[in-house]
Amino acid sequence: MRTPTMREVAALAGVSIKTVSRFVNGDKTVSPAIAERVRAAIDETGYRRNDLARSLRPGQRSTTLALLVGDLTNPFYGSIANGVMGVARAHGHNVVLASSDEDPEAERRGIDDLLGQRVAGLLIVPGAMDYGYLGREVAQGTPVVFLDRPALGLDADTVLLDNHGGARKATEHLIAAGHRRIGVVVAASYYTTGRRLDGYLEAMRAAFGEVDEALIARLEHGTRAEAEQAAAELLALPPGRRPTALFTTTNFLTHGALRAMGPGLGPGQGPALVGFDDFPFADLLPTPVTVVSGDAFEMGREAARLLLARIAGESGPPRRVELGTVLTPRGSGELTP
Repeated sequence: MRTPTMREVAALAGVSIKTVSRFVNGDKTVSPAIAERVRAAIDETGYRRNDLARSLRPGQRSTTLALLVGDLTNPFYGSIANGVMGVARAHGHNVVLASSDEDPEAERRGIDDLLGQRVAGLLIVPGAMDYGYLGREVAQGTPVVFLDRPALGLDADTVLLDNHGGARKATEHLIAAGHRRIGVVVAASYYTTGRRLDGYLEAMRAAFGEVDEALIARLEHGTRAEAEQAAAELLALPPGRRPTALFTTTNFLTHGALRAMGPGLGPGQGPALVGFDDFPFADLLPTPVTVVSGDAFEMGREAARLLLARIAGESGPPRRVELGTVLTPRGSGELTP
């Protein structure tokens, strides 16, 4: 398909080419009303600023793949990146890595910038709600693969973990150790942790019937500080209502819970603990932390393989790959009430 031009965007928006240029270059003096018209015209035409791609021949794409994740400080995403880069380099591709800091607006700008470089394909850990705006870009030949979370508004290849099954496995492990009052710390607004909450609830209801809502700490953002406060509040409940075990649904939340527990983790000192996602030095703590985790490195490898297959011309309906999880007992999850 022919690449849309800035002139076409300007004509559709009813503004000058200079105004479009100012907008795509981030000029803050463009009025909100005009900016909205230009943005709508860009979405409709599929126009992308060329930037570094100006050095390419017309219609030519680079050999660079783009990976956009939510938070580069999270070791889980670092493992994904390593998996992607290994497969990409073995097939003669480079990888450019970007982070949205879990900000949908920053993500949108980052994707626009990456597409402006005519990357060969996009790998995205989605943070926004609707990716329909990428439909025209995909139709023009840029494949997209989503990782860790499914995306709305665009049918594309997706690689996920079995979040529901992994959380049920973690909860059942604590139940098998004799725990009945199992607290959960969860940022329920995210797809991954929402599925993990579902797995926890399924295991608890199968074992005990109804679940005490006081055992569920739902966080707004899923930060370590929120998790520390939530875990402390759970552990401050009166005897008989206090959880004897905790299930934390991300590695950041596990960090926060460990801070709330303090140095003691064991009978008479604190609850049992199972976290979702592994993290560095989890096996070196005084009581090593039991985790249920998926292979983030393999997730990156699988996503890169799917993307390269699309770049090579593979057609067919979007594929959804779900990777299994493994429970690693280390001590904290085996403590009895």
